[in-house]
Amino acid sequence: MIEHIGQMPGVAAKKFKDREALFFEGKSFTFEELSNLIESFSSSLHYLGIKEKDVVTLYASNCWEWIVSYFSIARIGAVINPVNTMLTTAEIKHVVNDCNAKAIITSSDKASAMINLKKESSVNVLISFGIAPLGAESFNELIGAKSDTIKMPNTLPESLSTIGYTSGTTGHPKGAMQSHKAVIINGAMTSQFHMRGPDDIVVSALPCPHVYANVLMTGMMMFGTKLVLHRTFDPLKVFEDIAIHKATIFDGVPTMFMFMLSSPEFKNAELSSLKRCYVGGQTMPVATMKAVEEAFKVPLIELWGMTEIAGLGSTHPLYGPNKHGSIGCAMPYCELKIVNVENASERLPMGQVGELMVKGPITMMGYFGDQDKTNETLEPDGWLHSGDLGKMDDDGYVYIVDRKKDMILTAGYNVYPAEIERVLANHPQVALAAVGKESDEFKGEIAKAYVILKDQAKTSEQDLIDFCHKTLAAYKCPRKIKFVNDVPKTSTGKIMRRELHKLDD
Repeated sequence: MIEHIGQMPGVAAKKFKDREALFFEGKSFTFEELSNLIESFSSSLHYLGIKEKDVVTLYASNCWEWIVSYFSIARIGAVINPVNTMLTTAEIKHVVNDCNAKAIITSSDKASAMINLKKESSVNVLISFGIAPLGAESFNELIGAKSDTIKMPNTLPESLSTIGYTSGTTGHPKGAMQSHKAVIINGAMTSQFHMRGPDDIVVSALPCPHVYANVLMTGMMMFGTKLVLHRTFDPLKVFEDIAIHKATIFDGVPTMFMFMLSSPEFKNAELSSLKRCYVGGQTMPVATMKAVEEAFKVPLIELWGMTEIAGLGSTHPLYGPNKHGSIGCAMPYCELKIVNVENASERLPMGQVGELMVKGPITMMGYFGDQDKTNETLEPDGWLHSGDLGKMDDDGYVYIVDRKKDMILTAGYNVYPAEIERVLANHPQVALAAVGKESDEFKGEIAKAYVILKDQAKTSEQDLIDFCHKTLAAYKCPRKIKFVNDVPKTSTGKIMRRELHKLDD
């Protein structure tokens, strides 16, 4: 029985041995090879003075070294702090100081900035992938160093494994604390619900620090799936690797699928090995989902999760109903409910819109060093506020309406950006639409859409507004349309609605 994350590679090596586990930019690793590398690097971390319960910040783009580092930190009983590479140096400084990190593992392009940060923080050790600058330890040298295999500490399942910081769209990011138990259970439940196993080959460009990417890594170790990891998302490279590796699964976010569909290379893409695709991170218009399924010729299965629950909270079972527009039903051993936004104790009837709440063994231990925010998010009885607005049908399937913080209040009416985006996505000339808010003297706030048109497509602002009026109530329709070439996105490809106003500058 696996009790903590650090045990996974050794168990996988015994179970799957010389099966291919990971492929990254021409490098292939078996489960046994990965386990040996993790044993070696964990020993080096130990001899550098990293102790049990010390926090280690992992700040680098996708690479095989990232995955080795992740499991190595856990193997010595230290706490993993995976950090989004899009964070600025100032934001990284806040994170490192907030969680009192003792070490930073980073890439050579970020190492110089981290050397300066080291002087202003609790960090004692800095390790760099690639060429290590003066003041940093070399990952390559450490992983090749001959050292005795250290004995893993007796880490309990309930102990702290990970501090994953939220995006920080409103103020400083908060560090969600996850136990080993929560991470392991989420990885196991996801793989079993999706029926992922040794015969599956997964292509992913999701950033490694992202909580769902962590789920894919733990699933790889527990169930023997092969992971084809990409440094960044590039439609052509994704197409190539699906064909070369005969991938059975592609995991992505809505914008990835939209860019793949609109890519000129799509018509020549060999996707026949795919059996299913998964999408999450943001709501996806039903019309677009159907277009993906028709083009890819496989089911597209939606899921939902967040950092505070160590991965997924809901999804569709592989052989159950696949209700487009829904994030599915609760994961095993978990509960979902819809409550009154103003009164969480009031559970709403089926079909009514309220805040989605989740409860189960996957919920976080709290926010690191912030009891006030913890109390705001976690109820005493274990229910966690998601911040998402949604409704539930009679079968227990949940439909996300929008983020609570993204809601637009127009003349007293609630307007949900995602609802407008879904309508605009149905327009034949629209490739992608993102909706933000703009202050208005009379209405308080109005909806403004930022639209990317399909290649060589033409339409007008008024045409799109009129198109929305055919489907939406007048108060829900965007008052303004701005045509753009791109929209601000997170490292996962999620649209950053609160950054859209910068396109007006």
